[in-house]
Amino acid sequence: MTVHFIGAGPGAPDLITVRGLELIRRAPVVLYAGSLVPQAVIAEAPAEAHVVDTAPLTLDQIIAEMRAADDAGRDVARVHSGDPSLYGAIAEQMRRLDGLSIAYDVTPGVPAYAAAAAALKLELTLPGISQTIVLTRTAVRSSPMPVTEDLETLGASGATLAIHLSVNNLGPVVRTLSPLYGEDCPVAVVHRASWPDEVIVRGTLADIRAKVKAAGITRTALILVGRVLDAAAFEDSRLYAPGHHHLMRPRKGRG
Repeated sequence: MTVHFIGAGPGAPDLITVRGLELIRRAPVVLYAGSLVPQAVIAEAPAEAHVVDTAPLTLDQIIAEMRAADDAGRDVARVHSGDPSLYGAIAEQMRRLDGLSIAYDVTPGVPAYAAAAAALKLELTLPGISQTIVLTRTAVRSSPMPVTEDLETLGASGATLAIHLSVNNLGPVVRTLSPLYGEDCPVAVVHRASWPDEVIVRGTLADIRAKVKAAGITRTALILVGRVLDAAAFEDSRLYAPGHHHLMRPRKGRG
C-alpha cells in the first residue's frame, strides 16, 4: 500500500501530469483538496473508489483516512492543487506517515506561478533584467514568516517576485515594495490561473491595489512583481548566439 501525493496542477484539468492522472485512475481511495482541485480530475477516479473532499477535515482526520486505507491494503491518491512542494502542507502528512511506517511517494504538478506566467505570455527570467525568481508569501492568517524572509529583505534583490496567498495583503505588499522597485514597476495579479474564470489584472505598484479592488478579487490569486512583466529592450539569450559554442554546437573545425 502506498499514499501517492499528487500535484493536480493549477486548475485546468488537462494540466495534470500523465503520471498523476494514471495514479488517480487506479486509486481505490482518493483524498483531494476540494476547494482547489478541479472536479474533472477527480471524475477520473474509479466508479467504486472511496472519494473524500479533505477541505473540511483536520490533519488527524486525513491521517485516519490514510490509516484505514493502509489497514485495508488500498492505495491512496492524495491530490493537492498546483505542485505539492509549494505551500502544499504535505510535510506534516509525510511526517505522520513516517511515524506510522506507511509508504508514500510524490508526483509533482504544474505550479500556479508557471500557469500565471503562461497566461501572461511571459518569461520570468530575462537576460540583463532578472535571472532570479523569488517564490514567497506574506503572513495574513497563515503561519508567520521567518524573520529573515520579510518582503523588504527579499525585495532588496530586485528579483522577479511571485507572491502567493497574499492578495488580501496587497496594501502592505505595495507599500513595502514601492521604495525598492519604484511605483512604476509593473505588477500582475492572476486570479485562478488556467481556470475557466481566470482573471488577469495588470498595473503598476502605483495603481494595482485600486484595480484589484475594482475587479473584486479577494482570494486564490498570485501577485507577480518585476521589470520582466513589461520588458521589451532585453538582450537575446547567449544560448542561441552564433558565437556561443557548447557540446551540441562545437566551434567549427573542432571534432
